[in-house]
Amino acid sequence: MENKINDNLQQALDSFKAGEYEKAIDAFKLVLEDDNNNPNVLNNIGLCYSKLAKDDLASEYFIKTLSFNPKSVQTYINLADVYYRNRNIVEAINLLENGVTIMPQEIALKHYLSRFYVEDCRYELAMDQLFEILDIDEENLDAYWDLGNIQFELGDYDSAVQNYENVLEKVTENAVLYYQTAIAYEANDNVDKAISNHLKAISCNENFHPSYKKLGILFMARNDNESAIEYFQDYLNFDLPEDEKKNIKDLIDRISK
Repeated sequence: MENKINDNLQQALDSFKAGEYEKAIDAFKLVLEDDNNNPNVLNNIGLCYSKLAKDDLASEYFIKTLSFNPKSVQTYINLADVYYRNRNIVEAINLLENGVTIMPQEIALKHYLSRFYVEDCRYELAMDQLFEILDIDEENLDAYWDLGNIQFELGDYDSAVQNYENVLEKVTENAVLYYQTAIAYEANDNVDKAISNHLKAISCNENFHPSYKKLGILFMARNDNESAIEYFQDYLNFDLPEDEKKNIKDLIDRISK
């Protein structure tokens, strides 16, 4: 019997990897005939149904999985994803709160919960989860990044910059991170730091065109029109919408006079 279960399980896993989800479901259900309370198999069937966008059935199997294994972290995440796809944000939050209550040290659940709190505009609760993550793992860069983004949205630019800089201590080749840090410095009226970070973004990725435009604007604000024109012209070398090109060309003409 054990060989039969293993054969069915391997067939199910092979079908799943091949994207043949209906076949995988049939094979997983054969495994359940001999092991009907196996939470891993139940979770996998839920995943198959989720891949097929059969969300009611996916939810049914994920909920059944949790009834047998209430500490299946991945199942909480899988079910939360189904709720999110159906815009059941509050239901997802309730689910993840239960998971965090059961497993208060599980960083993945706390992080997921924080992001759902943000979706529901519960920013303070989101930050509470992120601070708790950092209490568990003070090197968690994702938590610093998400904290920075929340604080930026709330207008706390000093804190946002600090958290972005915490990430930059470890990650030094990410144009998006430098760009977001630059935006936070600009919002905090620190033009020099904003320019420095946009230059770093370009240094990481010379094709990161948003920073060229921002540099043009920042140099123009400093009355350094020569540098502004240089970066605006570089910006025009990218594939931009025609109306954007026209606006930048008009701007260059205006500050060239």
